[in-house]
Amino acid sequence: MIQRIRVNLEEIESMLYFWQATNDREKVAESYLHEIASMRGLTTSYDDEFNAESVRKVLSAITNREILSQKTKKEARFWNNNMWMMEDLSHTDTMVKPLKKLNIDDMVEVIKDAEGSSKYEELEVRFSPLHMDEYLIKGNMLIINFFRVLPSFEDEESATIGGKQIKDFIKEKLEELLKK
Repeated sequence: MIQRIRVNLEEIESMLYFWQATNDREKVAESYLHEIASMRGLTTSYDDEFNAESVRKVLSAITNREILSQKTKKEARFWNNNMWMMEDLSHTDTMVKPLKKLNIDDMVEVIKDAEGSSKYEELEVRFSPLHMDEYLIKGNMLIINFFRVLPSFEDEESATIGGKQIKDFIKEKLEELLKK
């Protein structure tokens, strides 16, 4: 039975440093890029076209200001999304703000009532810089593509994903996770 739903922003916190450092023309160490590539929110998105080397290659090209050559469609999207984040770091901060204030503790009871018994005691909602997918479900994890977060300009604590309020989106996807 579900006891807790946890929000994890580990990948986003790491990427905030990468985007800021790169924007400030600091070189980000290859070891840091490898650390990012090994984070759970990213590794769940890996397949034949996009893997740890893809993440390293794209982020290395960005931080070294090199052309990204011989890229897959997913690598190109990942590159574009990361470049977009660095165009206006204040917009990036606006995207992050509602996630840092996101409280979904009240969702535990709602999901318990809707789904009854579950094989998981804890669910994890991760925000990660993905390439194409809006979200992924792996085991007890819901991984949401950070690049799909659309902040509200009227309320800094509000955001949408796919046209839905963020909490509604999360609730819907967690219910989907529990049905699997």
